Amino acid sequence: MFDKFGEFDSFHEINKAAEGLKEEGDIDSLKELAKENGIDIEDVNDYITGKMEYLTTELTAAVGKLEVEKNDYKHEFIFIDWFNYIMTCVTDPKNERMRTAVRLKGKSIKGCYGYILNWSEKKMQPVDPEIKKAAGFKNGQVKMGIPDMNTAKSLIKEYYLGR
Repeated sequence: MFDKFGEFDSFHEINKAAEGLKEEGDIDSLKELAKENGIDIEDVNDYITGKMEYLTTELTAAVGKLEVEKNDYKHEFIFIDWFNYIMTCVTDPKNERMRTAVRLKGKSIKGCYGYILNWSEKKMQPVDPEIKKAAGFKNGQVKMGIPDMNTAKSLIKEYYLGR
């Protein structure tokens, strides 16, 4: 995932690396840096031509990291919703700290999902017998502990911000 340049801890680190590559004239590596960090090729071109002073912003670096992480494995079911909740938290102007937190080394969507799943496992409750019957279950206990949207968003913020 972050094979050539490694995982950056901030958008500042990405911009510093980009600046060095641009000064060296190593445009191919600059494009690889951007791709590895989920930064759009058009932003690279704007950066190279001087239309943009920096390769990335705090927001584009955070969103880019999330997109790269998402593409690292088969992303389906409830994880799609949780990913969208993370993106909502990151892009919310009231949650600027999330942009920085998402970019931190060691923080990942897989870690966040694990955090939510841990909570879910602890909160599992038996499913109502009528719902089990409607689902066609004859025997056995069925439990669920999936958080609602607001709880999931709170857990996401706890994971990334350490609250």
